[in-house]
Amino acid sequence: MRPQLCALLLTPCLMIGAAVSTAPSGEAASLQLQQLREALHSSHQRNDWQANLASANQQKTLLNGAPHALLEVARAQLHLGNLDAALEEIRQFAAMGQAAELTAVSPDFAPLVASPAFAEIRAAMAANGQSVTMAATAVVLPDAMLLAEDLDYDAQTRRFYVTSVRQKKIIATDKSGGSRDFAVAPDGWPLVAIKVDARRGRVWATEVAMQGLNFSAQADWGRSALLCYDLHSGKLLRRVEGPSHSGLGDMTLTPEGAVIVSDGEGGGVYRLSAADRSLQRLDGGDFISPQTPALHPDGKHIFVPDYVRGIGVLDVATKQVSWLATQGRFALDGIDGLYFNDGRLLAVQNGTSPERVMAFTLDPKLTRVLSATVIERATQSLGDPTHGVVIGGQFYYIANSGWDVIDEHGALKVGAMASAARIMRVKLAAL
Repeated sequence: MRPQLCALLLTPCLMIGAAVSTAPSGEAASLQLQQLREALHSSHQRNDWQANLASANQQKTLLNGAPHALLEVARAQLHLGNLDAALEEIRQFAAMGQAAELTAVSPDFAPLVASPAFAEIRAAMAANGQSVTMAATAVVLPDAMLLAEDLDYDAQTRRFYVTSVRQKKIIATDKSGGSRDFAVAPDGWPLVAIKVDARRGRVWATEVAMQGLNFSAQADWGRSALLCYDLHSGKLLRRVEGPSHSGLGDMTLTPEGAVIVSDGEGGGVYRLSAADRSLQRLDGGDFISPQTPALHPDGKHIFVPDYVRGIGVLDVATKQVSWLATQGRFALDGIDGLYFNDGRLLAVQNGTSPERVMAFTLDPKLTRVLSATVIERATQSLGDPTHGVVIGGQFYYIANSGWDVIDEHGALKVGAMASAARIMRVKLAAL
């Protein structure tokens, strides 16, 4: 579930946020984010670009070199007359597979765009925005108004289970596209994450009263819950309320049947086992907006994609977090869905520019990214992708979810038309 807490591109007056790259010392990363935002905004308002550059460089370090942090540094360098330094930041931005019409991002980039040295960077960004696909359509979902968010698969019945944000239900659909309603949200809030535990005959889901969206009553905004349904009947078996002001948006299951769920609004990562009556927090406050957790094969760590900070590796015993480095080559932020498979992290990135679906190959120790492969990028069918699931030797993911055609309140944008979401399929052996 994409976060609502921060903008990832610059505007002339308000800076993007940041967070620390090591475990917070006494303060949650979210508070440090707020403090740094205020410092950036204040220096901008004062036209104190030397102070702004200092904060921007701090942000670049704290965000592990995320692409949008590079843009902030480049803008400050331009205001200080350091054209070559600004060009170097934008070169790295392009090297990380990103593309942007810089003057549309901020008019402050006009001097850089006018530079003859920018031509090569412009060409690189144009190449980054070209269509690529290794995937094919597996299923077209039946209703264009679903606003599909997450999916999982039951191998026994050969059905996908898909959550609907707008219609607040779970549908079951087969590979031919035939579908039926499986369950509805008990509180009338959008249904978001879903995981099928076929071994135990359970379906886990989350519902979230998303702040600012008209899909739920305003009095409920900031509430969320973890739900457990019977796989065969769709009967609600259990409901666990999330923390106050939370968005329990994404999750995974352990082999023992415990749920690992992330709070994209409050920053926490939680576990719920069969013996637990309430959620148990696993992290120490390092995350700003954690998305879909992916289990590490050692059983002791969890890959946690933070929409703002990149991919963190959480040590469950110590609550310490280490971060996969971008190495100036890999954009690891903006990830909504993340899945580990045979030494790779499969990532659905709807917070990058352009949006894309990627495979990041890790080193044997699973501590560093070695290479990246584009599965799909900038195609007519991709739209706004969200989540996926590995089934055998194939990766399936939701494309054209519908998020890109609604406004900040959940209404259809003027002149926009909703179209049916797709479940795309790619063979993992081809990556």
